[in-house]
Amino acid sequence: MLLGIDASNIRAGGGVTHLVELLRAANPSEHGFAKVIVWGGKTTLDKIDDRDWLYKVNDSLLDRSLPYRLFWQRFRLKKLAHLARCGLLFVPGGSDVSGFTPMITMSQNLLPFELHEMWRYGVSPSFLRFLLLRVTQSISFRKAEGVIFLTKYARDAVLKITGTLKGGSMIISHGINPQFLFPPRSQRLPTDFNNTNPCRVLYVSIIDVYKHQWHVAEAVAQLRSTGVPVVLDLIGPVGKGMRRLQKTLKRVDPKGEFIFYKGMVPYSELHAFYAAADIGVFASTCETFGMILLEAMSAGLPIACSNCSSMPETLGDSGLYFDPVRSNDIARVLRNLIYSSELRASLAQAAFQRAQSHSWKQCADDTFGFISGINMRCK
Repeated sequence: MLLGIDASNIRAGGGVTHLVELLRAANPSEHGFAKVIVWGGKTTLDKIDDRDWLYKVNDSLLDRSLPYRLFWQRFRLKKLAHLARCGLLFVPGGSDVSGFTPMITMSQNLLPFELHEMWRYGVSPSFLRFLLLRVTQSISFRKAEGVIFLTKYARDAVLKITGTLKGGSMIISHGINPQFLFPPRSQRLPTDFNNTNPCRVLYVSIIDVYKHQWHVAEAVAQLRSTGVPVVLDLIGPVGKGMRRLQKTLKRVDPKGEFIFYKGMVPYSELHAFYAAADIGVFASTCETFGMILLEAMSAGLPIACSNCSSMPETLGDSGLYFDPVRSNDIARVLRNLIYSSELRASLAQAAFQRAQSHSWKQCADDTFGFISGINMRCK
């Protein structure tokens, strides 16, 4: 059996990480697949390890804009999959207009299914794009023979919109790269923090409207104004929230003395920033899973976290929660962590242990096992 993977819309962020790590950890022959063929853009395919059982196929249209990629998926993919003798098609990007059957897809973007989060973009091209994704992904999920969800929260949110699905479904969480594994360090005492050697709070994520970096910045500014020696490191590519963040930084830290935006850091270098941090913070209001949250957990950090979306499902009782749109509440939680080394030590250990249940090997085994089961049902 040959499995086809449509990676035409897997181009950046967590989708690329998932595909790369999934195929790195996979052993398809254990699940009845002799070969796997992946169609994608050159940049994405270059990040995927070469394997004896893997064919990576690039089409020039897949290196172009969305309309070209949609044309390729609608009018070329089905024929190519049949010519390659694919028995199944896996579409991790969520939307499929190819018409190939049987098809298995995956929910990795929750924004199109949560209208209150979409409205954060206002009436804009982004809002319209999410509306389109809401339609195309809903259709794809309904017609698929199988759908993979990352969390129960994400599954329930999607099913509120799509209704009951005809195919099977399974919750399969992401894994964690071993480079992020740092057993919890000895926690510094509150008296160890000073202006020369402050408490370092780290927030890694794209600067987008549902990530709320500006509220975290205001919380840190509040703490500084009361004499708490704390600094904030922000890491992530520029997104739709950058203007609001810049406006906030200009107001609360115009000289750049305690809030540092470091831009996008390569995935291979991120672990060094986790290792240097004292506290991890994650203030998103919409996540299918929260890969960055899992990275912070694996890095042995005590975590201050948003109480929204799927985050409590991922973090459990291994962190402290706040309302991500209330800077006073974020400041309260950070203050509690900063002034209790015992609390930081306890939460860091609990988060680290909880993260150990996630691995890319398990993710790959569950994914290919699920796909294999769908194949058996369709015969």
